[in-house]
Amino acid sequence: MTRTEFKSGFVAIIGAPNVGKSTLLNRLLGQKLSITSKKPQTTRNRILGILHRKDAQIVFLDTPGIHTAEKPFNIRMVEIAFSVLANVDLALLVADAAGKDSKTEKLLMRKLPPLKIPVILALNKIDLVDKSTLLAAIDSWANRYPFHAVVPISARLEWQLEDLLQEMTFALPQGPPFYSQDAWTDMPQRFIAAELIREKVFRLTGQEIPYAAAVTIDTFKPAKVGKPLTIHATIHVERGTQKGIIIGKQGSKLRQIGEAARKDIEQMVGEQVFLKLFVRVQKNWSKDTRAIRRFGY
Repeated sequence: MTRTEFKSGFVAIIGAPNVGKSTLLNRLLGQKLSITSKKPQTTRNRILGILHRKDAQIVFLDTPGIHTAEKPFNIRMVEIAFSVLANVDLALLVADAAGKDSKTEKLLMRKLPPLKIPVILALNKIDLVDKSTLLAAIDSWANRYPFHAVVPISARLEWQLEDLLQEMTFALPQGPPFYSQDAWTDMPQRFIAAELIREKVFRLTGQEIPYAAAVTIDTFKPAKVGKPLTIHATIHVERGTQKGIIIGKQGSKLRQIGEAARKDIEQMVGEQVFLKLFVRVQKNWSKDTRAIRRFGY
């Protein structure tokens, strides 16, 4: 690529649940956009993040984890992930260097062959495996698909992320930037605020609760002189017992969720935030297609 060339394009980040897609996006952008947790299926929407480089503008689309789904809600998440592939210039497949999920891998391999765009494999979490395991994983994946490049990385420790960016830049088409230099996402602040609250539910509650929880923003009033940005949000769950767990003894868990979310939201908006949380039961919302749409999925 000559100095006068500028590359730009859309990159879909795809992969199985919990392989580190959202962590990778946040590290590449240098700021938090996509929420993360150790629990799978944290990401539920397509999340757009914009990286500005001297020679390129890379527009990333983070997607829900691809898995074999049976419930309406999970089916919808997988549909979102695959639909993004129809309108991008490059697919970035993130895989766990030590992970094995044959069902998910078979599903991915069925979807990849029809693609007419380059596919780069980012083999993540190499800090958790030895050299022989890593080499075996590289050979195994390389034999399944003609990847444009295979780049071993550690998103958590930021190993070889520059190598990955160089491979992506090389694979993208030449063209002008799509977004202004100060843009970093197309997601409204109220959407990101809801996601940050949901992240705290994922991180601060037990195994069952996160998957039954959705967050909606009821009030989002910009800050005025002497007054903070005011946000009222509702955490929706499917059963009364789940509501009790999120609220906690004398409201302790809900306060913990609110305080953690407020700090992240304040960091995002750069100003003081007043956050008020409510918890509401909507029975079996994850099985109700109308409720799924109403909650933005």
